[in-house]
Amino acid sequence: MNADATNASSANSNAPRLVKPEGGFMVTLDRITNKIMTWLTYRGVSILGSRILAVRGRKSGEWRTTPVNLLIIDGERYLVAPRGHTQWVRNMRAVGGGELRLGKKVEPFRATELDDADKPAVLRAYMKKWAWEVGYFFGDVNADSPEEELQRIAPGFPVFRIAAA
Repeated sequence: MNADATNASSANSNAPRLVKPEGGFMVTLDRITNKIMTWLTYRGVSILGSRILAVRGRKSGEWRTTPVNLLIIDGERYLVAPRGHTQWVRNMRAVGGGELRLGKKVEPFRATELDDADKPAVLRAYMKKWAWEVGYFFGDVNADSPEEELQRIAPGFPVFRIAAA
């Protein structure tokens, strides 16, 4: 199992899980994929729900942007942080919402973070749709893993339900 992908999801760790790029093939592939997805999304082309997430910085108040995958399950919309407790997650917690951008379309939203117990179904759906892009962040857990495994890793993967502002 990839230690980075689970470093804070174990019961012995008090630090929130955060996967930072460290080099190697997967990081290079991730950077290339992010650049392509960002370029396309800024031009109004969504790849399987890609958006640009804009959230105000919790300290600076400046807009911060990052590419994300918008997941829709039964009409509910979610954002999942496969890298863990990133800066956009911390900013989202502080400000409670942001904007989803696709080309020139800007959609303000409110965000509510899910409890760990409510995450497994969302994580499973997320992995089914985007394992080709972000599967390595989940280590040896995948969309076909038992519910207990998804529950075990849930604390390391912030998930937000979003609604129109």
